[in-house]
Amino acid sequence: MQRAKKYPMVAVDLVILTKGGIVLIKRLNPPFQGYWALPGGFVEYGEKVEDAARREAMEETGLEVSLIKLIGVYSDPDRDPRGHVISIAFLAKAIGGRLKASTDAKEVKVFKKPPSNLAFDHSKILKDALRMLEKGGIDLSG
Repeated sequence: MQRAKKYPMVAVDLVILTKGGIVLIKRLNPPFQGYWALPGGFVEYGEKVEDAARREAMEETGLEVSLIKLIGVYSDPDRDPRGHVISIAFLAKAIGGRLKASTDAKEVKVFKKPPSNLAFDHSKILKDALRMLEKGGIDLSG
């Protein structure tokens, strides 16, 4: 009898920039229920990761976003208590919509200085994004 192989799940996370700061959601559901987190979620079968990122931003924050740059790929098998989840993280900017919590978000808020105890490994993703912004060379205008 052959055992079925297990494969990691794929997710996206977004560091969304607005004029006021960085958009975070307060998680409605476990894991990390009640913690602040980057907007994001699982990629649906047949969906491009870029489309998943834009969809998740709209679903969780009410914002239409433009993807600026790939921050990185986060693949530590222990990064999510639900199992092995690989996240593709994007730097994005809000280009439309209205900030409002929806789907998996209990609350959505713009932070000038985000809290340090974010859900999952989102503090690391955010630090990587801020380091990228500090180095410059990223056009936030268009």
